[in-house]
Amino acid sequence: MDNILLAIYVAPLLLTMLWYLRRHYRQENRSREAHHEAREAGLIEPASLHPKIDLTRCLGCGACVHACPEFPEHTVLGLIDNKAHLVAPTECIGHGACKSACPVDAITLVFGTETRGIELPVLTPNFETTVPGVFIAGELGGMGLIRNALTQGVQAVQAIAKRGNTARDKRLDVLIVGAGPAGMAAALTAKSLNLTYRCVEQDSLGGCVFKYPRGKLVMTAPVELPLVGSFHFRQTSKEALLAKWTEIVQQQKLRIQTEERVEAVEKDGDGFIVRTPKAAYRAANVLLAIGRRGTPRKLAVPGEDLPKVVYQLIDPIQYSGQKVLVVGGGDSALEAAASIAEVGDTQVTLSYRGEAFGRAKPKNRQRVSAAADRGNLKLLLSSNVSQIQDDLVVLEQAGNKLEIGNNAVIVSAGGVLPNEFLNKVGIRVDTKYGTA
Repeated sequence: MDNILLAIYVAPLLLTMLWYLRRHYRQENRSREAHHEAREAGLIEPASLHPKIDLTRCLGCGACVHACPEFPEHTVLGLIDNKAHLVAPTECIGHGACKSACPVDAITLVFGTETRGIELPVLTPNFETTVPGVFIAGELGGMGLIRNALTQGVQAVQAIAKRGNTARDKRLDVLIVGAGPAGMAAALTAKSLNLTYRCVEQDSLGGCVFKYPRGKLVMTAPVELPLVGSFHFRQTSKEALLAKWTEIVQQQKLRIQTEERVEAVEKDGDGFIVRTPKAAYRAANVLLAIGRRGTPRKLAVPGEDLPKVVYQLIDPIQYSGQKVLVVGGGDSALEAAASIAEVGDTQVTLSYRGEAFGRAKPKNRQRVSAAADRGNLKLLLSSNVSQIQDDLVVLEQAGNKLEIGNNAVIVSAGGVLPNEFLNKVGIRVDTKYGTA
């Protein structure tokens, strides 16, 4: 009888342990395979903010793995030998949820790696620069993910409100530069806190999002915004997102002025004068939410000044029937090349200096591979543009000179910090090599 009772109680326990061990074994194998595939393909450099794991403190609990919003569709973090590892570095897009989930604080969020540095303005935890009263939020500070940019816009203005440097003599409490995700969130927060503010944008509402190709899928996660509540657009198009933002601006009567470029930020006593071609704004604080896309990285080759060379894709249809060269290896380049190839009657060549698309998301790599398999797109890895002419482009690949017929060139080599502007303001910039 005792043996029967023992079996009744022990059997479920053994079955549960067996299920757990098999599940753990499968997940570890999956992590090992993802890690091996990433290394074999050369996909080892994270594009932006990413976790750095202290293995001496890691408990191997897997909380960070399951907290990642990309799990289980993608194995970004995984357990190997009962320790957490960043197994697919290029698939990490900087959510940062892993750090919050770790129960022993074994994760630090860092920028850059030992071999690839990233230039970033020096910021305090409250997003203040080395110039007191000047703050940065969003892509300019290294946070390109829409959700993170929205969150930073909120937090930066909250920090400005707590700073206590209230406006006097009809100055604004804060002048916000940029109406992208960070700038929009900042304007909402400023209004909710009864701060006097203006938001100026050199282009159109949406900032960098406005410049995305038509129909591009924009992905974000829920975030709480002042005056709006839960802003939940998990998967949507650029057009739908911009329409929602336009609706919010109109409903909340936000003070956003577009097509007004900031030319200078000058010290004015304990505040600032922000100059544009239309006005000179006096403000106690300035929030820069301008991103990097406004300063594209150029190739510096002969012929780059030809009218057929552009630095962003607006509408793939405009290249119908043309021979197009896209240059770059990040998401913007792959999205541009795949979108034009999908038009159907185009000839697209994608040139990238690297051996693999280590900075691009898996879905974009898959789109490019599918277009190449269909014969709609030609890949030229480890190649560099050496000259651009009216009807052709000259490239170098593995010591060989290539000449291809060409009607248009799209350079999507990323953006660079507006260093001249930041230097004039007095903001210090550092290069991060795997540091916070």
